[in-house]
Amino acid sequence: MSRIAVVGAILENPQVSQKAFNETLGQFKGIVQGRMGIPFDNDNLAVISITLLGELDDINALTGKLGNLAEVTVKTAISGELKQGEHHGK
Repeated sequence: MSRIAVVGAILENPQVSQKAFNETLGQFKGIVQGRMGIPFDNDNLAVISITLLGELDDINALTGKLGNLAEVTVKTAISGELKQGEHHGK
């Protein structure tokens, strides 16, 4: 069953970590519902929020890969299982 997840990521030194982050996220584009990024150029950071809709295994696979990237910190909140017809998605 599907779940909704919100992923918060902080990229330190984004000019180095952002390419790998985006490539990894692109591998899971089927579950990405939305994304918002805010650069903090003065602090050499970027904050990214991603909303996902997918199976728990896919959500965990994505967040695990993102969390293993150098200079990337990830935290995730995941809903309980959604009942059929409970979500609308894109």
